[in-house]
Amino acid sequence: MLERQRDAYLAHVAVERGLSPNTVAAYRRDLDRYATFLATRGLDDLKDVTREEVAAFAQGVSTGEDGGRALAPASASRTVVAIRGWHRFAVLEGWTEGDPSAQVKPRAIPKRLPKAISTDEVDRILAQAGLGDGAAPLRDRALLELVYATGARISEAVGLDVDDVELAPGEEAVLLRGKGRKERIVPVGGYAVGALEAYLVRARAPLAHAGKGTPALFLNARGGRLSRQSAWTILRAAAERAGVEEVSPHTLRHSFATHLLNGGADVRVVQELLGHASVTTTQIYTLVTRDTLREVYAATHPRAR
Repeated sequence: MLERQRDAYLAHVAVERGLSPNTVAAYRRDLDRYATFLATRGLDDLKDVTREEVAAFAQGVSTGEDGGRALAPASASRTVVAIRGWHRFAVLEGWTEGDPSAQVKPRAIPKRLPKAISTDEVDRILAQAGLGDGAAPLRDRALLELVYATGARISEAVGLDVDDVELAPGEEAVLLRGKGRKERIVPVGGYAVGALEAYLVRARAPLAHAGKGTPALFLNARGGRLSRQSAWTILRAAAERAGVEEVSPHTLRHSFATHLLNGGADVRVVQELLGHASVTTTQIYTLVTRDTLREVYAATHPRAR
């Protein structure tokens, strides 16, 4: 019974809520772990689950007491969110009369400041991405220029089709599809436009020749859509050549947001550009820029010291 209930819920979050395949896969792992825990207690139907089981599992995923490995706070919190959603769905579907997870809250996650790098480090990474001959350097430079110019997630960038990009003078923009397939149009700056034009004119056709025809903007050596993993490898390799350490798939996105705020951009504008549903999510970047404010204050105010 639990397996059927799980599959129905996962189909719901994938189709009705539009969660990404990666999120759905993570939810499946979370719910499988929960189902295994319930099975050890002789439970095979959500209608038989009590608050005590939910609370014990929520505690167990953080410590490993449920039988699995202890999860980091963020992963443990996501797991609790997944099982709460499953129980709410069970109530809506009429499988259960009440929600035993309603009073079990996800573990609070300490706020971590996004990792941003300096504009000089960004310049070095972008320069290194474009070094070399052939189609790949032109593609790599265009990809990373676009990510930094728009604040796109790497998954959003590799998901672009050629028709999602407008490079006509005065209308330079890109259509990005974020979490839940929510669309947003983001302006594209001159450096990224130049890199994209060079890639489209001189590199995409040779790459496409090896494939079977795809509308994807960024192509791999076989002519297919560039994968998220390959794009991350491109960023990491360029960063290593540039001597920039501790980069992540979100490094250019975080730097985009931080540099805009440092330059005086309104946080709500940055929210729209990043595709955040709530300005609260974007406000974590203001914690980064406060360091800059303190430095300027300390260096310029006559009574700062």
